[in-house]
Amino acid sequence: MPLVVCATPIGNLEDITLRVLAELRTADVVLCEDTRHTRGLLERHGIDARLLSYHEHNEASRTSELLPRLQAGERIALVSDAGMPGVSDPGGRIVRAALDAGVDVTVLPGASAIETALVASGLVGERYQFVGFVPRGAKALTELWEELRGWQWPVVAFESPHRLPATLSSLAAADPAREVAVCRELTKRFEEVVRGTAVELADWAAEPPKGEITLVLGPGRKPEVDEDAAVAAVAELVDAGLPRKRAAELVARLTGASRNTLYRGSL
Repeated sequence: MPLVVCATPIGNLEDITLRVLAELRTADVVLCEDTRHTRGLLERHGIDARLLSYHEHNEASRTSELLPRLQAGERIALVSDAGMPGVSDPGGRIVRAALDAGVDVTVLPGASAIETALVASGLVGERYQFVGFVPRGAKALTELWEELRGWQWPVVAFESPHRLPATLSSLAAADPAREVAVCRELTKRFEEVVRGTAVELADWAAEPPKGEITLVLGPGRKPEVDEDAAVAAVAELVDAGLPRKRAAELVARLTGASRNTLYRGSL
């Protein structure tokens, strides 16, 4: 496989797989966000490799430079400073370019702040939504909380420590009873998971904490359904010519009301 995407530790340098170590030893070149950071990881495991920077500021030019080398069969390993390249980190561009060019790509899994925080939070469900980094600005935050208000599953996000107080204050104002967990410095010496409601954690984070932050929100509240209005909407669609069964299905999907109840109520 010419391009190998390698997950690296999110904190503790021991959290790396044997497959990733073997790949980093044999690759012709290792692409990394910060060569100093990656060299520290390699030295910890006794690996001497040729490193080449690959970050948000040179991702486009590096991709153009490296694609011909991949097509020629050169073996390139791609890492980020922590976790999986391409997930809120550089890497997606070269993976897509390689795939579009017919170059083989393989992914070696490993540590993930998303899944680690989700399980540590105690808020894990059958599914979850990952929203990347929390947006900046009061308006954007308010819009995000409104979007997630009715989401019935946990939500995971990344946040910087200095913006965490404003983020939690915004959430507390929009959805004060929402369950939240702040996961700080995961897998590191001073790992901490603080759980509570949005209001409680807004008070806790009045002063910015130190370290990397992963935020987990518990399930949102199921929106109340105005059944009478939903039945009336079905009747209007029927009057407009839509089959009653189809009208009930559409309104049920949009409102969360029972399809059978809407069908019978509109007769």
